[in-house]
Amino acid sequence: MARAEPKPPAGARPRRRRAASAAPLGAPTIRPARRADLAQVVAIDATVTGVEKEAYWHGLFRRYGTRGQGQRHFLVALVDGRVAGFVIGEVRDWEFGQPPCGWVFAIDVDPRVRQAGVGTRLLAAVSERFAAAGVRKLRTLLASDNTLILSFFRSQGMMAGSLIPLEMDLPAEDVRP
Repeated sequence: MARAEPKPPAGARPRRRRAASAAPLGAPTIRPARRADLAQVVAIDATVTGVEKEAYWHGLFRRYGTRGQGQRHFLVALVDGRVAGFVIGEVRDWEFGQPPCGWVFAIDVDPRVRQAGVGTRLLAAVSERFAAAGVRKLRTLLASDNTLILSFFRSQGMMAGSLIPLEMDLPAEDVRP
């Protein structure tokens, strides 16, 4: 059972909650991911999802980090010399009959530095790269119960789009590796 906060005295200013980190942060620097960043990316993802997926992240780096930077982008945010977050996206041409658009399919920030503008800077950086490629729309998909990331994207000006995601379960015996 959650305890109720005591009421402040009449005329008192409401207390603001502090960000997760009490120490002031340096301004995030955004740059393309490097192989040396992967351990920190894996650690952030494992902290957030509870699953360490090292092979998955190395595969993404091979596709988006080393061969990317044209239509594909794997960017990291550095705060005080450490990876504090990442974003991965790509320009997809004529998918579902739509004009080319930028898709963000991974973005996350170390929970210790959330609400310090890191996610906003990452999304802005990948958006700038999409715009430079001539893209005028940004899209993403997320789980409907992931209120944290939904709140983040809405705070960035994103809203429900014109595409409707559809899915179905496949029988286990029909799924091939």
